Amino acid sequence: MRHEVVVFELTGQFKKKGDGVDSPHGAAVKAENFGLKGPRGWVFRGIGLDAEPGSLIAVEGPSGSGRTCLLLALTGRMKPSEGHAEIGRHRLPKKMAAVRRIAALGPVPGVNDLDQSLTVAEQLREGALLQRHYGAPVRSLLRPRAERRAAASARIEAALDAAGLDLATLPKAGRTTVRDLERLESVRLSVAIALLGSPRLLALDDLDLKLSDTERTEVWALLRSIAARGTTVLAVCSEAPADAVVLRTGPEADDGAPEATPSGPTADTPKITWGKGAKDGAEGAEGAATDAGADTEKDTEPDTGAEDGTDDGSGTEDATENDTDNDDTKGADDALAEAGRA
Repeated sequence: MRHEVVVFELTGQFKKKGDGVDSPHGAAVKAENFGLKGPRGWVFRGIGLDAEPGSLIAVEGPSGSGRTCLLLALTGRMKPSEGHAEIGRHRLPKKMAAVRRIAALGPVPGVNDLDQSLTVAEQLREGALLQRHYGAPVRSLLRPRAERRAAASARIEAALDAAGLDLATLPKAGRTTVRDLERLESVRLSVAIALLGSPRLLALDDLDLKLSDTERTEVWALLRSIAARGTTVLAVCSEAPADAVVLRTGPEADDGAPEATPSGPTADTPKITWGKGAKDGAEGAEGAATDAGADTEKDTEPDTGAEDGTDDGSGTEDATENDTDNDDTKGADDALAEAGRA
């Protein structure tokens, strides 16, 4: 007697109400009165943003003004203290796990640093393996091993092409160790690894750190090309380009207003309400997580993202609704460490 196994793929008609996508690729980023408070004061507060899918968003501000914490909060890695945000129609802080599934981190120092002892090829294979096990749908595991390897190789090639990293130009090609990469090459490698899962939101921290003016021009051109393909890009920097959607952070003045108040957005740019930074500057950022914390709970939702990395909304409602109920509150160092593991 023959037994046939039929595998049904999830389609849009099975998605829960409110979990539909607003773009084939990018995720809209919206925030209203978004803030995070630590034991030493507000890290950031009053953040407002309304950016369309495929936007290039630059978080501009001095070091210690809460830029990294804002990036981690908008990608579901840290729990805000007030207000709310929506990333691809997933509301924060209620659906942090859902946001993490569609938002990938590029280079974020102290959170997802590259392994300096690995070669570039090994780092890419590790990223593809992790993405396959934790980011791919269950049905992909039913494919033959040779087909899975071919698919992984194709994803790596596509990610390298999108990141503008040609392995042939490296000293030892794919056998070049990560520690021997130049800063710009390291950024491109981190971006390529982040793109392996076809995220709808790509976030990068300290984008212009240790880069020359020419290299900064190159990396912004790279991010524009990624955004042009539909992926929303969120980048922390000290100086934003003129064509980006700019969100500024900074210390408050004595009257409680930001020290530098930019001009309002034009009719052609998304609506932005400029956020207030921490009153104590770096001290507020260092104490970010006692009240806000990172999202440290064990996710109970099944990983059922679509093949292209988009969230298909098929996770259990109870797990999604309660994915922030048991967040632990720790110091900033613990918060960043937990964010890296999220």
